[in-house]
Amino acid sequence: MLDFHVVIAGDAFASSVAITRDVLATAAALAPRIGTPTPSWGMFSLDGGPVRLQGGFTVETRRLPRASGPGRATWILPGLGFATRKELLARVQREDAQRLARQIAAHVRGGGEVAASCSAVFLLQQAGVLAGRRATTFWLLAPVLAQLEPRCTVDADRIVISDRGVTSAGASFAHSDLMLHLLRQRFGAKLCEAVSRMLLLDGRLAQSTFVIPEMFASGDELVARLADRVEASLPDSPSVAQLAAEFCMSERTLARRVRVATGASTSHLVQGVKLRRARTLLENSRLSVDQVAAAVGYQDATALRRLMRKAAGANPSSFRHHGRETAHG
Repeated sequence: MLDFHVVIAGDAFASSVAITRDVLATAAALAPRIGTPTPSWGMFSLDGGPVRLQGGFTVETRRLPRASGPGRATWILPGLGFATRKELLARVQREDAQRLARQIAAHVRGGGEVAASCSAVFLLQQAGVLAGRRATTFWLLAPVLAQLEPRCTVDADRIVISDRGVTSAGASFAHSDLMLHLLRQRFGAKLCEAVSRMLLLDGRLAQSTFVIPEMFASGDELVARLADRVEASLPDSPSVAQLAAEFCMSERTLARRVRVATGASTSHLVQGVKLRRARTLLENSRLSVDQVAAAVGYQDATALRRLMRKAAGANPSSFRHHGRETAHG
């Protein structure tokens, strides 16, 4: 019996497949040395044989067995390759994706566990296993996922979410975070930390620091205008009530429009603009952390540090380029 079935769909991200293989191979090599159980896995696809990945790569696979019960293999789905939202939605409607979705649904119904990252989370949505659960995905696609499955609580801030046997992860390189989570969950912290040190992987908690509000809105004109208005006003950002009045709508209507477009609240959007501006200043100016905090409307550096730790899991100094931090930072 294997611990993990790596389930590969055609046109998957080659990097996600490679990360999966490298993390599991490293874990298998390290486990005997540190006295932990050794993970076992296999590469699978619907029909077996070679599967073509993005970039012209191929990987050999075995035929995916039928659904297994509790305590058996966790199915891992690397991210799918796509260029646009339209292409992704077309991809998950293809016959092979629908067949895979049906097998995922049967696997989960039988008590099996499944994990997916980035755009592969949409295969979980197609399987119907996200209803009533919390999930995450690539932050740019989070509003799309929320619209397709309104019964799912989509939390785009999180990099990894596990909810009753269904685990999801954010953007494509969050697949490494997903793999560390699965190792920790199944084999314990000792093996997970050994793999993390060996591969120089750093498990993160949030995608917030990478989110660009205008892109998060998937092209929504209102949110783009709101983000521009907030950024232009810094350090004196307007209140939600002021924004609603300026855009000639009630606070409730504004909140609904923003949540539909981004999956988050208006105040979250405002904070995201401020934190993004703070990060830009930290990376590209010689301002001290106190000066950056003042420039984006926080009373002091303590408030900025607290919010950045909450949103990004890192202090402002982490965003300094080498040698750019000042004596005041």
